[in-house]
Amino acid sequence: MATRVISITAGGVTMEASLDGSATADAVWDALPITSRVSLWGDEMYFAIPVQAVEATDARATVNIGDVGYWPPGNAFCVFWGPTPMSRGNEIRPASPVNVFGSVIGDARLFGRVSSGSRVEVTRGSPRESV
Repeated sequence: MATRVISITAGGVTMEASLDGSATADAVWDALPITSRVSLWGDEMYFAIPVQAVEATDARATVNIGDVGYWPPGNAFCVFWGPTPMSRGNEIRPASPVNVFGSVIGDARLFGRVSSGSRVEVTRGSPRESV
């Protein structure tokens, strides 16, 4: 079965992410391509997208490096690579629970090079065969 892959380009950094099979991933996939402007909150990049989804029953209050999530209160696409102002210790804590719907392929910390206000584009990538 092929895994859906997206490409995220912001501030000169381009990375791919794989999407899971959740309803949130489906909604984001259907909305692509998306162009927006980046906001930063600690080691999180987020931006508004034209998707409206409710908080999932498995929404997460803490996430992992490289997680890609949807933040329902702001209709925002989020990429996490380290602590945020809400984090306690080394955890990665969004402002409120997010629907994690995928993960960055590679080192998400490269997004630390992106400046607030940078243009961001999310597009469909080439599918990958899962093993």
